[in-house]
Amino acid sequence: TRSRLRLRSEVSVDLVLSIFPGIDMLGMAFEQEGFCVVRGPDVLWGGDIRCFHPPPGKFGGIIGGPPCPEFSPLRYLIAAHGYQSKHGNLIPEFERCVTEAQPNWFLMEEGVFAPDVDVPGDASRGFFLSPTWLGEEQSRKRRFCFGLKGEQSADLRRYIDYAVFEPLVAQPAVTHHADPYPVAIRGSGKPKIREALVLTNGEPTVYENGRITKGPARTLAEMCRLQGLPEDFLSGGDVPFTLTGKRMVIGNGVPLSMGRSLATAVLRAVEAS
Repeated sequence: TRSRLRLRSEVSVDLVLSIFPGIDMLGMAFEQEGFCVVRGPDVLWGGDIRCFHPPPGKFGGIIGGPPCPEFSPLRYLIAAHGYQSKHGNLIPEFERCVTEAQPNWFLMEEGVFAPDVDVPGDASRGFFLSPTWLGEEQSRKRRFCFGLKGEQSADLRRYIDYAVFEPLVAQPAVTHHADPYPVAIRGSGKPKIREALVLTNGEPTVYENGRITKGPARTLAEMCRLQGLPEDFLSGGDVPFTLTGKRMVIGNGVPLSMGRSLATAVLRAVEAS
């Protein structure tokens, strides 16, 4: 066990507010490293972050990952096919919650093209992290932004235990279908167009007639294993998700191994500040 660290404000760094939690795999990782995590509202459970106002001076830190389609590598391709983000850019809501709560530190997880968090009175720095950089099998690069109260920012990467070598796991290259022209006649008499085939994290994504469809996907058990969860996670009969819903909430989560490394790094960075 480790002693509870208290800062000059006498607020325990161990007490963390998790916003945009979903099933909160990032919060789970922080809990496994000894933090006490309080979860805010999430649209998944009928909540609305816009109506949420955290009390000031109660939380040592804030963690969370606003919905990230706005900052996905496929955002322009998705938009070109008529799709758009359901919730829009919610990073300003993350910034508002940090401003209102006045924690000693914060950590935001987002897509690779997300901007850094801008909170008055806090110094922040962004960086990228992938499980393979920690010696894990899964390649899933994400952007994080870590901030501390005051004028001196901290580079959280200094406190992360990186693996000496990445695992020898073959990563698929982005490829395109050899024949992007009509391949069949549909019932309406119109040709069916296969526009492109892109391999993302080993799962083919086919764009056909302006629609996005998935090719053969990993099993739910395999997804759980790669994310650091038991293979039967969310398999109980009282779990309120369809199979598609389970895949979505698990796939959107921060891998537990990466979350634990971040939690340990946060503690080290705050202690050193």
